[in-house]
Parts: sequence; C-alpha cells; structure tokens
Amino acid sequence: MSKAFTKESDGDEDEDALPKGLPPGAKNYMRPQGFQALRDELGQLMRVERPKVVEIVSWAAGNGDRSENGDYLYGKKRLREIDRRIRFLTKRLESAHVVDPARQTNRSQVFFGATVTYANSRDEEITVTIVGVDEADMDKGLISWVSPIARALLKATEGDSVGVRTPSGLDMIEVIEIRYEA
Repeated sequence: MSKAFTKESDGDEDEDALPKGLPPGAKNYMRPQGFQALRDELGQLMRVERPKVVEIVSWAAGNGDRSENGDYLYGKKRLREIDRRIRFLTKRLESAHVVDPARQTNRSQVFFGATVTYANSRDEEITVTIVGVDEADMDKGLISWVSPIARALLKATEGDSVGVRTPSGLDMIEVIEIRYEA
C-alpha cells in the first residue's frame, strides 16, 4: 500500500487519552463551573475559530501554489491544532463526572470541591480548593484532587494534622477551616 494512504502518527496520540495524572480506573471528576468552561471552549472552537480558519485556508488554496503559501500552510497547521483540541475536549467532557460541591451533605470533612485553609510546618496559612484535573490552577489556589496535598487532605476534619510527602520529606499540615462554596 502506498504511504499516501496510511496515517502517520505525529506523536500526539497520548493527548487524546483520558486526563493525565489520573490513577487507572479513576473517574474524571469535575465541578459544574469546570465542565461549563470546557464546554464553552469547545463551542468557541467549533462555532467561531474553526470556521474562520477554514475560510482562510480555502481562500489561500485558491491563490495557487500551496507549497510556498504561508497563509495556507499556517492555516492547515492551525486547523490540525484546533481539531486535536476539539477531540481532546470532547473526550474529556464525555468522561467527566460532574460533582457539585454545594450539594455536599457532610461539610465537616474534606471531599472533592472543598475549599480548605491549612497551616504547614512553616506556619504559613494556605487556602486551596480541591478540583478536577482539568480545572487545576495553583495560581488561583485550585489543586487537582489527585495531587499529594489533596490526597492527604481528603476525609480530614478541622483540627486534624495530616502528613504530606514532599521532595524534602514528610511535611505535617493542620486543617484550619473547611468550606463548600456554590
């Protein structure tokens, strides 16, 4: 068979897989706001970005020699990036298990979606919210539920001290406050 009819892998196949960092068989938990953000991004790509790039590529293709046509070459590359991201978002949304923290009945323990204030061994108070893998953003205090700190905090109650394994050894943290926000 001619190579023209075979699909060559560009090494990005793993990007389309389920969320990186999830333990095998684990569910892809997500808050409603994280699910909506992914859905909004998918809609933006499908309704706005992709049609715009397709229009540019078709215009550039009509200009003749495609081998030296920067608009055509860049447009095709951008189209592949958009399509890859669309596949990625679609798979993430299909595998998502939306958990609303506001519906948590046991608010005395740390579960998915909890906002936790804790003190570390250096007496620094840190506030984090335990969120899904796709929502994690440490700059905003959003940590993935599979991160070492979140795993240590899960099921802890106010006043508990739990150990977190860090590169420098075991660090003890004390839970100061637990909140569940809408």
